[in-house]
Amino acid sequence: MSRVGTFCLVLHSHLPLLAHHGRWPVGEEWLYQSWAHAYLPLTAMLRRLASDGHRDLLTLGVTPVLAAQLDDPHCLRGVHDWLGGWTLRAHSAATRLPDLAAHEHRTAAAATDEFERHWRHGASPVLRGLRDCGAVELLGGPAAHPFAPLLDPRVRRFSLLTGLADHRVRLGSAPSGIWAPECGFAPGMEREYDDAGVRHFLVDGPALGGRTGLMRPVGDSSVVCAGRDLDVTYRVWSPRKGYPGSAEYRDFHTWDHASGLKPARVTGRRVPPERKRPYSPVLAAGAVRRDALDFVDTVVARLESVRLSLGRPGLTVAAFDTELFGHWWHEGPAWLEAVLRLLPTRGVAVRTLQGAVDDGLVGDPVTLPECSWGSGKDWRVWAGPQVSDLVTTNADVQRSLLAALDAVPVGDASGTPVRDPLRDLMADQALHALSSDWAFMVTKDSAADYARGRASLHANRVHELSGLLRSGRDRAARRRTEAWTDARQPLFGHVDARDLVRPTL
Repeated sequence: MSRVGTFCLVLHSHLPLLAHHGRWPVGEEWLYQSWAHAYLPLTAMLRRLASDGHRDLLTLGVTPVLAAQLDDPHCLRGVHDWLGGWTLRAHSAATRLPDLAAHEHRTAAAATDEFERHWRHGASPVLRGLRDCGAVELLGGPAAHPFAPLLDPRVRRFSLLTGLADHRVRLGSAPSGIWAPECGFAPGMEREYDDAGVRHFLVDGPALGGRTGLMRPVGDSSVVCAGRDLDVTYRVWSPRKGYPGSAEYRDFHTWDHASGLKPARVTGRRVPPERKRPYSPVLAAGAVRRDALDFVDTVVARLESVRLSLGRPGLTVAAFDTELFGHWWHEGPAWLEAVLRLLPTRGVAVRTLQGAVDDGLVGDPVTLPECSWGSGKDWRVWAGPQVSDLVTTNADVQRSLLAALDAVPVGDASGTPVRDPLRDLMADQALHALSSDWAFMVTKDSAADYARGRASLHANRVHELSGLLRSGRDRAARRRTEAWTDARQPLFGHVDARDLVRPTL
């Protein structure tokens, strides 16, 4: 056990459905930007640390939605083309912005080399390699990223089992922990996790009353929760401030529209784009070192406070969206590498969540309230007045889905359920309709019309299939699905609607 305490970093990788499975208003660009600027440099950094002997570096959740896209041949070809385009854009700016163009050329070349050496067969081999060498713990999660507390228990269990099955097939083993989408929780879900073999999950710190210095068993289950330490996490990124807003870092929102490159540094919060100073990698590197040291000081101070409070070494858990590191914050991967190298030199043990459990950093049981990591730490983002129509739509989708499966079960002569592609596809479309992303985008007024349209599209498909199957018109249902050029088969190859008709565990 470290003399100071333990630091656990948890990253959550998630993007809504993109590519030919459905697009953001900006199409596949969001996926490819995150892939090139976050996933490639982060995995390269973790491999580098592992080769230097570091282990148990962080806990990484990749949602089944994103895992499917990162393994998809269409997306793999697309991001490779995008990387080539990035290089060409850098070259196009050479006469106007020579220093920026040279920096972008080097960065694009490194990303292309990383992709061609390690990613040509998708993300799964990359993630397996990092897990198998002990660098990371991989978390699973429910399929299609639903806000689980609002689901019918049967549908909630189905989404979880589908996501765990997808993880097991892609990565070779079932995860011991999950990232619950939006950190959403309702009392009683711990028993569902227990039944499904989940042993730990993350909640936001306020759900534990801020007592995040140890992981906690939930109720009388064998499942433990880790609380995100907001004081430490918000040092990096919060709704109002954080390191990425420092003057030296690259400004995410200022573009050179001729090349699509980002030529400016933040300069100042109220400085208009046309007055921002040119980006300087040298200045940014100095800021990385400064902010890494500041964060390490923050972690050490927090752990000393926890040790004083508990009378024993404890832990602090910082959790972020993976895309912060590289996509939103250009220097994020370099900062993270500096932090992970510095912490052990200050007597801090760096562990995964599973490593913290193995080290005995588990306290007394806790009763969790309804919670999430959204605004207010409650359910308002996904169940508030702005999205009351979506809540009603989601309830109707679940009723239609279950009605079709209950009214006309498909079984053999002995009554054993038989797998049916039509019902699998209906269940897959229901999972898409129930994604938490749609309510989030509406509540936050981020492409709200698109979100409502996507939710409506998938909901209408479920209702249509349900009606046809309940009336025995399987042939008509099959013809109807053949017209769905974007969804002739489930996105998740492990969707098995029989899991919805079996008795709840």
